[in-house]
Amino acid sequence: MNRTRTASATALLIALLGSAAATVAWRAATTDPGTGTLHLTRPDTLVVVDANGTRVHQKTRQGTEIGTGPDCRRAAVAAGTLVCLHALPGPFSSEVRIYRPGKTGPEVTLPVWGNPSRARVSPTGHLVAWTVFRSGDSYAASGQFSTTAGIYDLRNGDHYGSLEDFTVLVDGERTQPDDRNFWGITFAADDRTFYATMSANGRTHLMRGDLTTRELTTLRTNVECPSLSPDETRIAYKKRVGADWQLHVLHLQTGQDTALAAPPGIDDQAAWLDDTTVAYGRTEHGRPFVYAVPADGSGKPVELTGGRSPSITTTAR
Repeated sequence: MNRTRTASATALLIALLGSAAATVAWRAATTDPGTGTLHLTRPDTLVVVDANGTRVHQKTRQGTEIGTGPDCRRAAVAAGTLVCLHALPGPFSSEVRIYRPGKTGPEVTLPVWGNPSRARVSPTGHLVAWTVFRSGDSYAASGQFSTTAGIYDLRNGDHYGSLEDFTVLVDGERTQPDDRNFWGITFAADDRTFYATMSANGRTHLMRGDLTTRELTTLRTNVECPSLSPDETRIAYKKRVGADWQLHVLHLQTGQDTALAAPPGIDDQAAWLDDTTVAYGRTEHGRPFVYAVPADGSGKPVELTGGRSPSITTTAR
């Protein structure tokens, strides 16, 4: 285990929690618009971050505006829970803000060290996850960035910290590579199982995680930013093909891997709109757009709206 890295991150988290809690709570209560005009319990609507990477917008699948919410760089919603990664002034300083319907501000605010990258909510709305970019890890060369990912349980306030503190099993053997990085968490509906990407020793792995045992097990290589389908049989992900990423869908039981009819170069964590359709963000001519594409490799992408970080509102499972 990289003890320098873990100890430094733990000390920083304690310091942030201790010194910033009062000011964060005050700021959230006095300046945060809360859920604004969002309808978090209305199912089957798109939630995206606008093209400027600031505010959350809710739209129909056809792109009609329904409501707006808090300032976010990355956002995700499920079962009435909205998680927002909010960038603060200064380098590598952010907050995870968690919203519920009818609140005037965030129900939970967590300081994190890093720049917003990915966000997810479990199908039940009980768990939220985030990924941030950061620097300063002891294994990284000067000027390089790394990632860290964490999970929080709204039911009991459990903060699982960084996935770097979980036990890693590669081919059944326990190992804790110093250069391990995690990102792109996606949840199953049992509020125990999740999937994520781990990078270590120059390779990326699809990891299956268990919150009860705090273990992560390798399943497959060359899988990044997984997104579990609503029926939990497949994972949409980006696959490195040459110099670009290509959007694929992996069947977890059969191992069948299908390339989707999306163009190469997608750097996003896809989101399932339903069991047959995958949404993703892509920048075109300097502006971000959200597209949908069939999950079976057929068809072609359809533009849904401008923006990034798409997710679909759902009812609790």
